[in-house]
Amino acid sequence: MNIWDGEIPFDNGEKAEMTIFLPEKKSTGRAIIICPGGAYYFHAWEHEGIDWAPFFNQMGIAVFVLKYRMPKGNPKVPISDAEQAIKIVRKNAEKWKIDPKQVGIMGSSAGGHLASTIATHSKDDAKPDFHILFYPVITMDSSFAELGSKKNLLGENPDKELINLYSNELQVTKETSRVFITLSSDDTLVVPKNGVSYYLACNNNNVPASLHIYPTCGHGWGFRANFDFHLEMLRELKTWLESF
Repeated sequence: MNIWDGEIPFDNGEKAEMTIFLPEKKSTGRAIIICPGGAYYFHAWEHEGIDWAPFFNQMGIAVFVLKYRMPKGNPKVPISDAEQAIKIVRKNAEKWKIDPKQVGIMGSSAGGHLASTIATHSKDDAKPDFHILFYPVITMDSSFAELGSKKNLLGENPDKELINLYSNELQVTKETSRVFITLSSDDTLVVPKNGVSYYLACNNNNVPASLHIYPTCGHGWGFRANFDFHLEMLRELKTWLESF
């Protein structure tokens, strides 16, 4: 579905869409908006997006995979799309058998940056109740940022204020929702310091946070079954989701 009716905020000529997967059996009332990664340049649509739907649907969780617009130097573009997706899910909660107080957001890589941005910046009916981050881009600090994502999100020469604003390890507060973070220790594209610094920021603010680090397999495994720790990761994620 097209998530915008009428005038599109920050129109850049692209279309933002959401693909809906509802549980066939009993719904728990929980929903997850998924933001695939792709360095804020493309969407890793399958293994970081729609491939997750059966796993969550079997748990009674509704899934909404978001094809957000690329920022092209304007971070407000994908942010507005992700916030709109959450608002749509809550607006249609009765129709889709969703509890509006159980709406989360999940993202991988740059999609993880988008998800953590929504978790730390968004307010009111756009604020998620929980979030899930896979090998996430977190910072815009060049000392450990994924530089492609940074350039695509903020442009060539962002000022220090903008860099800090979208370095989400600096934006965590006690109001940030609970989070599940997972990554590989040998990730050389989005270095582990991203996810670890976010975990520590959550811990320092008494935000419930779960961090799972696997020893190998680098970056970008998503739902791929050839990830060495695929089954272990699914068990840990399922256990976390059932813990609250």
